[in-house]
Amino acid sequence: MLQNIADIWVLSDDRAGNVSQALGIAEFLSAQYSYEVKKIRYNSFVKLPNLFRQNTLIGMDKSSSDDISNSFPKIIISAGRRSAPIAGYIKKMSGGRSFILQIMYPGDASAKDCDLIALPSHDTKVKDKPNIMRLIGAPNRITTVKLDEETGKWKEKLSHLPKPYHALIVGGSTKNREFTEDMAEELASMALKIKEEKGGSFLMTSSRRTGAKQEKIIADKIGDVSYKYLWGDSGDNPYFAYLALADNIIVTGDSVSMCCEACATTRPVYLYAPKDLVAPKHAKLHEELVSLGYARYLSDNSCEDNEWSHSPLNQTKLIAEELIFRLNKNSSES
Repeated sequence: MLQNIADIWVLSDDRAGNVSQALGIAEFLSAQYSYEVKKIRYNSFVKLPNLFRQNTLIGMDKSSSDDISNSFPKIIISAGRRSAPIAGYIKKMSGGRSFILQIMYPGDASAKDCDLIALPSHDTKVKDKPNIMRLIGAPNRITTVKLDEETGKWKEKLSHLPKPYHALIVGGSTKNREFTEDMAEELASMALKIKEEKGGSFLMTSSRRTGAKQEKIIADKIGDVSYKYLWGDSGDNPYFAYLALADNIIVTGDSVSMCCEACATTRPVYLYAPKDLVAPKHAKLHEELVSLGYARYLSDNSCEDNEWSHSPLNQTKLIAEELIFRLNKNSSES
């Protein structure tokens, strides 16, 4: 019996931010194309540069490579450097028929095989090429439908908390930058000033990168008038519900995905982005979001100006439209 192959394969690894970006595009296209998530697990060879891995399954654990069948999809969506050689392998095995949409630059060795690379404009180290489209920040899974669904699921659960709701989305340390205890203290203090001025409650979530001490500092400081979903907690994650229900959103600037997801709503967005926490590349994104009116920097005076809104940042739609355009162009030329 012939296997039913989905139109789109989403290569899903252990980088949650990358996967969310790839899934956002697949979900946006789901009215037109079916999609399937391919779970990718790596072995130690994934640390090799893509120049050595090329279009092979080197770096991919055997337990997940078995899921790559002999029939191949129309579209492959991969995100980040590590999954790019796997996308290239699938395209090679399809006889070049599979279209690769790559999110973020995978390195020169893999870039040549990608049909479309969605690259943030703040990534200025990479020169423009015919297969690159520039965008503000990153795609995501935020849609009006998703936010409405999350509102329906969580509105009653949070109804005991006084409004307005102040979402507090906390990331943490990155490879070269530490989210210190002093930063946690400062973030909580600035956020509290908004609540003291406006009243209401906090909706807090943390990341695996936050750090136990930093998490406790913030959670203790914002007090009991809050709903906290901390890293490792069981039960349904209310992250998308926070974005749907919040009257304003405070987010740490260490994550491109979190910043762009917050800006995909119409709520006031405040970026906590001290220079010792964010890399220069991320700082360029923040400048762009602020200059275009999607966000403002969190400060001691943020409580004075949180009655504002903005149009949703929707790069997912732009990428999906460009993908369809190039896919149709390739079909007409073949």
